[in-house]
Amino acid sequence: MAKPKIDLGGGAAENTVALNPIVGLAREDLMGAVGVMLRETAGRPVKTLKHLKTFSEEVVRIVGNKSELAPDPKDKRFLDPAFRSNPFYRAGMQYYLAVRQGVGNWMDDLDFDDAERARASFVTNMILDSISPTNSLIGNPSALKKAFETGGGSLIRGLKNAYEDMTKNDGIVSQVDKRPFKVGENLATAPGAVVHRTEMMELIQYTPATDEVHATPFLIIPPQINKAYVNDLSPEKSIIRFLTGNGIQPFMVSWRNPTAEHADWGLGDYVDALIEAIDVICEITKSKKVNISGACSGGITAATLLSKLTATGDDRINAATLMVCVLDPQPDDSETGALVSKHGIEMARRRSAKAGVLDGASLSRTFAWLRPNDLVWNYVVNNYLHGEDPPAFDVLFWNNDSTNLTATLHSDYLRVYETQPFADPGVTEMAGHVVDLTKVTQDCFIVAGVTDHITPWKACYRTTQLIGSPNVEFILSQAGHIQSLLNPPGNPKAKYFKSDKRPPANIDDWLANDASEHAGSWWPFWAEWLKARSGDLKAAPKAVGSKKNPPGAPAPGEYVFD
Repeated sequence: MAKPKIDLGGGAAENTVALNPIVGLAREDLMGAVGVMLRETAGRPVKTLKHLKTFSEEVVRIVGNKSELAPDPKDKRFLDPAFRSNPFYRAGMQYYLAVRQGVGNWMDDLDFDDAERARASFVTNMILDSISPTNSLIGNPSALKKAFETGGGSLIRGLKNAYEDMTKNDGIVSQVDKRPFKVGENLATAPGAVVHRTEMMELIQYTPATDEVHATPFLIIPPQINKAYVNDLSPEKSIIRFLTGNGIQPFMVSWRNPTAEHADWGLGDYVDALIEAIDVICEITKSKKVNISGACSGGITAATLLSKLTATGDDRINAATLMVCVLDPQPDDSETGALVSKHGIEMARRRSAKAGVLDGASLSRTFAWLRPNDLVWNYVVNNYLHGEDPPAFDVLFWNNDSTNLTATLHSDYLRVYETQPFADPGVTEMAGHVVDLTKVTQDCFIVAGVTDHITPWKACYRTTQLIGSPNVEFILSQAGHIQSLLNPPGNPKAKYFKSDKRPPANIDDWLANDASEHAGSWWPFWAEWLKARSGDLKAAPKAVGSKKNPPGAPAPGEYVFD
């Protein structure tokens, strides 16, 4: 068995935060950490003076062109040759690096507890990222060069882009050029129809692409954050088309984008809606069993559904797939896990309760500022200083098509952080039953991503130990959060890691002794796993729906446009 070579460095892995934006950051916690930092500074002037002296000595070396400070080779902000060849830009860059180095050394020398240090570091890093010389026109040689080459045209376009963001994008710098994309025309084009509709959801059945299909249908449970059509982006990235091409009968829930009037929709209501969807699927397909999958927050909903059906003796779920989903979040999943506090959770709950929903735009803004260099300043430079349009990328288009979260569902998800219902079986009542995944015995397929900055893979791995099933597959994809899901065959760089037995409790044992590397996408392996659990082949239905549940609006439905 080949030893796995899992690259945990570079890219998104360096920015892993393990902090879901739905938890929120309490301003009071952050400002309190700043207050502690200032008190430490005032109370220990000797330490402060020591670091000021070191910083001043470095500045003297910079002025004398003797400084050896250089950026990390992976820092894309300083790739322009002018930062090496031009004394002015080199000195500006080195001065900035000296400030970062000095502040970092000073922070390391202050007496903080872990929570205070994490919060103070978060605030100072956000400030330091904002004052990078590359974020200003005068400090960005490539922006100045472009302005000169275009006779100022790039600056005019940059001002236009900034105005568009201020007036039409909730003041958030655009991450994607939305103009080339239209849902239902070049995104979400797999044929199918809505076969059941309620105030909360639409259930879509997709048209078979093969003459025969497996008897057991497949239900996709998307996150309540963002739209369901991530499962059917462009045809080459479409999970739906991949499944229908393999003889699987996919159904997908499309959640309604809630408003304040739906504030009382909670996790129990969403689970009950899925049970209703299963009733409809079984009626249409005449199957007594259904396979399911859930991703991210949809995975939390799917896990709750599994637990509830098991508790009520309903055995219609045959097998389950959970993708990039954390059921047992821990503060030490990342260095910034300490940013989450009981106070912050309660403040987040109160804010959404007051508004009736957790606003999708607020979620996007919070998430962006958790990784400001990648998700804010990178686009400020591109869109405003260079005057370029952001990239036209379907995944980013979908990612920016955010939805609201009802106040009650938001509160229920926060309880996962507070009470750990999945990790503490048989204790917590949620969605109308006492949660206990140890009694769930269906085969389970779990997917995580090496560079996932939203649901860290080691946190996803813990789910393997929460479920009572004797048959659990754990797949680690060499990709990030969304790229782990949208992982179609054909990418020559794609690879994943798996073992041939149930994952052990000790993750280091899995890494060192069990996991082996496999080239390519994990989708074909998943397809074979699904087909083995999807029953015999039968003639494909000639039409979607049934007499009792006739087809309505064509896929992707109507709620996707809310």
